[in-house]
Amino acid sequence: MSTPLENFVEESARLTKPSKIVWCDGSEAENARLAANMLNDGTFIELNQKTYKNSYLHRSNPNDVARTENLTFICTHKKEDAGPTNNWMAPSEAKEKVRPLFAGAMKGRTMYVVPYVMGPATSPYSKVGVEITDSAYVAASMRIMSRMGKAALDRLGDSDNFVPGLHSLGDLNPERRFILHFPEEKLIWSVGSGYGGNALLGKKCLALRIASWMARDQSWMAEHMLILGLEDSSGKVTYMAAAFPSACGKTNLAMMVSALENQGYRVWTVGDDIAWMHVASDGTLRAINPEAGFFGVAPGTNAKTNPNVMTAVNKNTIFTNVAITESREPWWEGIDAAPSDGMINWKGEPWTPGSGPAAQPNSRYTVPALQSPSLSSHWEDPEGVPISALIFGGRRARLAPLVYESNSWQHGVFVGATMASETTAAATGEVGVSRRDPMAMLPFCGYNMADYFGHWLAMGPKLKNPPKIFHVNWFRQDANGKFMWPGYGENVRVLKWMLDRIEGRAAATETPIGNVPTPASLTLDGLSISRDTLDDLLRVDSGDWIAEDEAVGKFFEKFGDRLPAAICQEQKALATRLTRTSVVTK
Repeated sequence: MSTPLENFVEESARLTKPSKIVWCDGSEAENARLAANMLNDGTFIELNQKTYKNSYLHRSNPNDVARTENLTFICTHKKEDAGPTNNWMAPSEAKEKVRPLFAGAMKGRTMYVVPYVMGPATSPYSKVGVEITDSAYVAASMRIMSRMGKAALDRLGDSDNFVPGLHSLGDLNPERRFILHFPEEKLIWSVGSGYGGNALLGKKCLALRIASWMARDQSWMAEHMLILGLEDSSGKVTYMAAAFPSACGKTNLAMMVSALENQGYRVWTVGDDIAWMHVASDGTLRAINPEAGFFGVAPGTNAKTNPNVMTAVNKNTIFTNVAITESREPWWEGIDAAPSDGMINWKGEPWTPGSGPAAQPNSRYTVPALQSPSLSSHWEDPEGVPISALIFGGRRARLAPLVYESNSWQHGVFVGATMASETTAAATGEVGVSRRDPMAMLPFCGYNMADYFGHWLAMGPKLKNPPKIFHVNWFRQDANGKFMWPGYGENVRVLKWMLDRIEGRAAATETPIGNVPTPASLTLDGLSISRDTLDDLLRVDSGDWIAEDEAVGKFFEKFGDRLPAAICQEQKALATRLTRTSVVTK
């Protein structure tokens, strides 16, 4: 009698008609075969094996270089369950439209059956997925990003407790490209894209969109959050999880080299992108990292911004859409090395100054987490690490202070629900346009975001000692448009203040938006920053925040009566505090 997994594979093969089927076991020998085959067919380009051992370059189709949010759908029976911030399609309509795109899509190709575990192999909180794909690049990448192969099959056994995902490159035509999620069935379909965010189905598709639905039903949390441990001078490690929209330094914070190492403060990496958090038996919030690797943006990554990644990617790494030097080494804008003669750009063309970016702006590295020097020894603890602080952040040139602490769990949920980042002229032609991204989950929440806020609100009372909730802004600018805070490794000073608040050691000033550090409570020795600049970094301007509160209200209107009453209460309370404060608070 066939197992549920065998039935899924057989059904998929009948639909897609591959020339052969390969069940991936995750072994080194299999990985070597995949790499050899891709080198032979041009999918991989070998890099300098002396400086980048066992590492390769992959180029995707130029029309397929990023997540396609406009073609990403949540397919629930009721439209309101998907909510106003998701693209929605009824399950029957989605299958009727997309099934024909899978019909015969793997003719002449190999079907790879990729069983994988998201999370530590022995954790009770991990989940099994099975991705069927006709992309060897996807199979090789899933080996880095998850516990792939035998570990998953051993855990699954003959059960049906897995998330099935069907992926095909199709013809890579954007008009026939769909990323579909059926949360009520725990099913994923993806066709027409080979880009990681659309094709590595364990990542955003399972670990956030499907998992967020499961988490709500099962009383846990699937969040777009890094997880780090801050070690203090006594050797104690305090764990924090943090959510940031894109271009806000999430991976750099997770893998930070601390500016206070000489005082005994060091940052340990547990995860750089996704956190699954559960209420432990003792009432603490514990988090696991469901991923086994890092899928990071290459441009801007260098020895200053992220030295740990630069060390990690020197072996066993797949680079996607970066440039390649004459010595066959990867290159991207911001790597610190000057562009060299004979460089080939991300499209495989000779690059010259003035011919545009050498690396695609969303070019990537896929690297095993184990290769990071900053990796925590507890990153695979089956029960997860205890979270003492939750951090939200965004890119605000003027509005938000360097850091503030929420007044309560409920207020902290409101802070997360109102998260936003400002666009830049390079992206939109307008500076300072706020893009709302609650909890950095707007593209990734698998259900109605108003219900998601409600789920966050419901989790607080289940925790014996809820984590403190903070908001940070590394990007405040002065009158000349220059960043006032140095960022990168200096951000540990803000984390230290959070730790001191958790331990009851640091002072704060109460403001209408929350508790802001007193200047003396921040550890700033060794940092050249004037008192005037520090005052500006910590300033809360009620006039600016009144305008922000109005903008937040307009954003909340789209959720109608589904918006939780507690969120409305927090907004009204903020408005009241702001109107009482007619002077700038320091």
